Formats: sequence, structure tokens, C-alpha cells
Amino acid sequence: MNKPILTIALAASLAIFGCNQSTGNGQTTTNEPVNSTTVAAGDETGKVIQMNKAMFLEKVFNYEKNPQTWVYEGDKPAIIDFYADWCGPCKRVAPIMSQLAEEYKDQIVIYKVDTDKERELAGVFQIRSIPSILFVPANGQPTLSVGAFQKAEYVKMINEMLLAPQPQPTSDK
Repeated sequence: MNKPILTIALAASLAIFGCNQSTGNGQTTTNEPVNSTTVAAGDETGKVIQMNKAMFLEKVFNYEKNPQTWVYEGDKPAIIDFYADWCGPCKRVAPIMSQLAEEYKDQIVIYKVDTDKERELAGVFQIRSIPSILFVPANGQPTLSVGAFQKAEYVKMINEMLLAPQPQPTSDK
């Protein structure tokens, strides 16, 4: 495992907020699905896309082919929302992700991964608290954010981590 993935894993492990098998507020959870607009692969523009392992390997990161080096397989920056249906904070984040998918439909892709159904994917990133949001720039290393935030904070993270101009190499003349 290389340093960036290890850093992501460490950040997830050290998180102190989000869901740890509870909503975090002492309330009992239900098994109601997270409310958001999701689609399968195909009609992806402006929608949050439900992702499974096969799709993850094809569109994001093939950790079976490149276990030591992060190689992003996509052509646009992406957000990956690791969630579970029983998670209260995840239910608050889901409609925000749907809004962001629509607002940034030509610039980024937003995926979601159900950590209960896709345990291997959650394990690859050592997801221990949810929601965990992985910000994946088109070039460079991903950054993991743990916990539920307001929409304005996600917009700030998108603009700084995914849409900010990449530094250009300087040439000595």
C-alpha cells in the first residue's frame, strides 16, 4: 500500500464523527434506504451513481491491477460517498450529493458505495466511520473526508480539491 492510500486509511481510522454502527445521536435507526436520486451506469449526467466493485475497478481505481499505486481510471474528477442505509448522517448527506451532482454535472461525477453491500471496497479504504467522502481529482491523489457537512463545505472542497487549476511544471529558460 502506498503513502496516499495509507494516509486515507489513517484519516478514516482517526475520524471521531460520523456513524460507528449508530446514528451518533442516540436514536435508533431504521432500514429505510438513503433518499437520493441514483442511477445505474449509462445515464450518469447530473445524477448520483450507485457503484459496485466491478464498476469501481473500471471507472475509479483498479486496485487488483495496481495494488501499490493509485491510478485513477476516470476522465472527470469524482466524489465517492461511502454510506449505509441505516446511517442518520448519511441520510442528511444524500440529498446534498444529489444537488451537487446536478449543479456540477458537466464537471464532476458523483458515485455512492453502500458499505454494507460492498464490504471489500470499504475495506480497501479502511472505512470505519460513515459518511466518508472520497474526493478524487482527475490527476493526483484522492482525499478522504469523514463526517456529514453542510452543502457549502462540500462546495468549498469541490472547488479546492477537484476543480482548482493544477500547478503547471515550471521550465528553466
